[in-house]
Amino acid sequence: MKAPERVTKLLEPVVTGLGYELVGVEFHPGRRQGTLRLYIDRPEGIEVDDCARVSHQVSGVLDVENPIAGEYLLEVSSPGLDRPIFKTEDYDRFAGETVHLRLRRLLDGRRRHHGRLVGLRDDQVVIHEEGEEIAVPLTEIDRAHLELEPETGGHRESK
Repeated sequence: MKAPERVTKLLEPVVTGLGYELVGVEFHPGRRQGTLRLYIDRPEGIEVDDCARVSHQVSGVLDVENPIAGEYLLEVSSPGLDRPIFKTEDYDRFAGETVHLRLRRLLDGRRRHHGRLVGLRDDQVVIHEEGEEIAVPLTEIDRAHLELEPETGGHRESK
């Protein structure tokens, strides 16, 4: 689940100031303890030391600003090969990659779509799926993630 926008806006300058891209932020509330997960990236890739560095800096900001009520665990990681999509511009950035979409509700009898990402057109994500071009409204997408190919060394560079 996407984190509240205010949390992302609070943390993005901290992460970019350290030289990383903030791919996205998720918050999963829990009965006793929630989880705040940050996905970071950079062209050289992410290592454990990068996650620790970002975690240390972000923890300080979260302690001072206290944007989330209650207790939660902070996790910082790379987006991995199943890179989640959080930002609208990433639908164009990763055109040509394989994408998995999970929708909020049934659309043409389906909640899941899988195909080659074409990009964004008029607030709709366009994919090629089984030889057909499908357009899904951005507002209907619950989750989206890429299926990146490991032999390419991760994602393609921005276009």
